[in-house]
Amino acid sequence: MRLNAYLARAGIASRRGADELIKAGRVSVNGEPGQLNTFVESRDRVDVDGRPVAPQQLAYVLLHKPAGTVTTARDPHARRTVVDLVDHPARVVPVGRLDADTTGALLLTNDGPLAHRLAHPRYGVEKVYEADVEGDPSDEALEELRRGIALDDGPTAPAEARRLGTRRPGSGRLELTLHEGRKHQVKRMLAAVGHPVTRLHRSRYAGLTLEGLEPGAWRELEPSEVDLLRNR
Repeated sequence: MRLNAYLARAGIASRRGADELIKAGRVSVNGEPGQLNTFVESRDRVDVDGRPVAPQQLAYVLLHKPAGTVTTARDPHARRTVVDLVDHPARVVPVGRLDADTTGALLLTNDGPLAHRLAHPRYGVEKVYEADVEGDPSDEALEELRRGIALDDGPTAPAEARRLGTRRPGSGRLELTLHEGRKHQVKRMLAAVGHPVTRLHRSRYAGLTLEGLEPGAWRELEPSEVDLLRNR
């Protein structure tokens, strides 16, 4: 694997942070200065500041993200991050993003290839959201969502959309199932049909549900769940 990915797997830094360590000359491979394009094999010795490092065991964590946490490994404004909530010996990072005010299912891992696959739109990973919205969405609005919405960065793929529970005067609750993950996509889609989001929750991600997890709690995935993610 590339040297920056090796350092990320070892929990030393993010890939971007690892690149900075490499450029600063703090990383060696088999006694020679590491380069940005260096590839590391299993038998190679990697040192950072003269100390040997090794990749951590792969880890896969499902978090019930609470509101008010940011989806990043560290925050320059000292806000609480999702990584702060996961007390795991391996350095895991979030796959994709949820807005600070959005709650729900979030996967964290140190398996870079799997994270890349899950985040790539080609694979159409299923994401299910529950949204409280302003106004009472009509059947026509639901049909627009199902056909796809024209946004400023291009039309969205068709979504599954249905009402949840009884319709209340002046407000509504919808379930949207998407297979792509653009920035603020659910909020932008619902705003485009005239129903801004007041609360957003991701109830399922790639088939994983939050059953038994309170907000802020997390669990490791079962091996069978990891296999399902890899074979999606």
